[in-house]
Amino acid sequence: MKIIKTSFLFTMLFLSFSTFVLGQNKKIDSLKIELQNHKEADTIRVNLLNELAFSLKKIDTILAEVYLEKSAKILEVLNYPKGKAKNILINGIIIASKTKYEKGFPLYEESLQLNKDIGFDKGISECYKEMGHLHYYRGKQQQAISYYKMALTISKQIDDNEEIFDILSNIGWSYILLGKYNEAEAIYKEALLNSEGIKNKTVLSGCYSDLGIIYSYQGNYTMSLGYYNKSLLIAQKYQDSAAIGNALANMATIYTNLKDYDKTIETLKESTNFLKKNYKNATASNYNNIGLAYSSQKKYKNALKYLNDARKIYIERSDKTGEATTLINIAEVCIGLKDYDTAYTYFEQAKKLGLSVANQRVVCYSYLGLAKILAIQKQYNNALNQVLKSKEIADNLKLVNLQRDGSQLLSEVYNHIGNYKKAFSSHKEFKILNDSLFNKENIEKITQLEYEYKYKRQIDSASIRELKLTEQVTATSRDLEKSKQNYLWAIIGFLFISMLLGSVIFFQKFRTVKAQNQTIATEQKLLRSQMTPHFIFNSLSVLQGMILNKESKKSISYLSKFSKLLRITLENSRDKTVLLSEELIAIRNYLELQNLESNAYQFSLVVEENIDVSMFEIPPMLIQPFVENAVEHGFVGRDDNRTIDIHLTYTNKRLICTIEDDGIGYESQMNTKTKHKKSLSTAITAERLKILSKDFNMKGYVTIEDRKHYKLQGTIVTLVIPHILVS
Repeated sequence: MKIIKTSFLFTMLFLSFSTFVLGQNKKIDSLKIELQNHKEADTIRVNLLNELAFSLKKIDTILAEVYLEKSAKILEVLNYPKGKAKNILINGIIIASKTKYEKGFPLYEESLQLNKDIGFDKGISECYKEMGHLHYYRGKQQQAISYYKMALTISKQIDDNEEIFDILSNIGWSYILLGKYNEAEAIYKEALLNSEGIKNKTVLSGCYSDLGIIYSYQGNYTMSLGYYNKSLLIAQKYQDSAAIGNALANMATIYTNLKDYDKTIETLKESTNFLKKNYKNATASNYNNIGLAYSSQKKYKNALKYLNDARKIYIERSDKTGEATTLINIAEVCIGLKDYDTAYTYFEQAKKLGLSVANQRVVCYSYLGLAKILAIQKQYNNALNQVLKSKEIADNLKLVNLQRDGSQLLSEVYNHIGNYKKAFSSHKEFKILNDSLFNKENIEKITQLEYEYKYKRQIDSASIRELKLTEQVTATSRDLEKSKQNYLWAIIGFLFISMLLGSVIFFQKFRTVKAQNQTIATEQKLLRSQMTPHFIFNSLSVLQGMILNKESKKSISYLSKFSKLLRITLENSRDKTVLLSEELIAIRNYLELQNLESNAYQFSLVVEENIDVSMFEIPPMLIQPFVENAVEHGFVGRDDNRTIDIHLTYTNKRLICTIEDDGIGYESQMNTKTKHKKSLSTAITAERLKILSKDFNMKGYVTIEDRKHYKLQGTIVTLVIPHILVS
């Protein structure tokens, strides 16, 4: 039975709940400087003291309490309810952590009520989120999710993207701990769709890592490694040591699956160097996994040292899930040492802890471990009862590793009790599951992804080899006899001419490609310019009207959406391709802005289920001109019943977008005074698609039809979009 993959659950436990402390040291130093420069005992100083205490609450509790006390003294003479509510909440968090999360909740409730009394939505959301954290650490994931969702509702109302992303990540991880992987995957992908407005891009590393963990648990190592690579690249880009450490720890799981335990240990030790002493849960997880790698090498003494170190940290932090996992892994080492009674005791303890925190994965492993020992001791009927319980959980959660190991053990047990038919059936199931986990295609894909990641390093070594080869050729030429020198020079001359001709051809081709790219860039700018001046003028006019009518809430909402759309447009203008999710956000924002004043249009944006919008990259601003044409020209003379439907499908490796409206129809539009502008827009897009088709090496085109040919009213635009699938 392979328990080694169990423990990797807890590597990401740290990252999911510590994204707010990534890069925390820089923030703390900045706050300290601001505090030194601001001596006046006012609301600004209270906020600085509270923020310092909040940032230090898990790093240095004593110093956090010092800042809280200073804040409280100012609040005694200052009427500042927001600052007081925050001060009370942080006190509650510190008390909860000191009392193993048994106390502190009344202070959470007091802070919540104070925020409600003053109508401070952000404070209310923060209280609900911290209540969720408290229940999470107590192992009550379902209650944690309930509080997180209350916080999420408020954060969405106030359009706080940073909080929305953070809360969605917390909900996703709670679902993982409950074994609800489909729900967790959906939540994380929703978080990625809401990530365009967040400032701290490092948290994306954690999101991609958590998605990698979900696929790893389900045995899909190809998808898992793809997400781990994304996580590591983001962490390295922003030079975040904690995120790098966690990404390395997760990538070590792949080496474990490939049974390269030396590389597993090396990678995990490198990870621990990045995490250092500030991230105890992550360090404990690494110790746990190093111990497991040593166990697989039958180096049991080293294994027990690291596993017991991990268990101590989990006990100190009241982490029952982490403790249960190390108990399972220590039990496996005891089996290797043939100490079956001790192993049985550890599995029983792990099962009780798993049940207390509703962690089905831990419970599943525990039942399987108990069954394994009972089978070794020839108590086959008792073993059968335990393995069937494990198999039921594994089947429900689709834990392929445990399904495989359970089927193998069932086959052995049924064989010993004389039920040969079920023994054969279980063995057959074991073979199918084992083949699905370790098939040749997955291993080849893993090797390919690893090669791509190391490609840049290989370029340097290739240059060195080329230099050595040149030196060898020169040395050889000196040693040739004079009678052969003419022949050698003839060969060298031929090679030189070939290289020269090759260089000329390459240069011509390079100039052609460069010219094509410049053409594409020029046409992209032209397409964007069609929207920007007209749209900005109309938007500012609408905004001016709202302000004059004193519609403050509506104008603030309009300005927020308008600024987001402009930001997305400017950011996308720098890139050759953008994520499909970002393009759809821009289109949705555009349509919402058109509707915000008078709800003039009914629109829908439908993406079929087989399209993961975070996995497609497309050229920017291909869809936008046709949506704008529908808005600006499709309903001339119509004031009601105006509908625009946008639908994306992916069939036969073609990404197809259809834009339908029920307006006056394409042929009627062509007879209006905007004919020249619309024809120019269509011609440019068609020409652009031709160039992009060559660049992307896939067909792209646009067709525009009048729906009257289908006995309907309006226009239908069909775009076949060149794209890149990212892994």
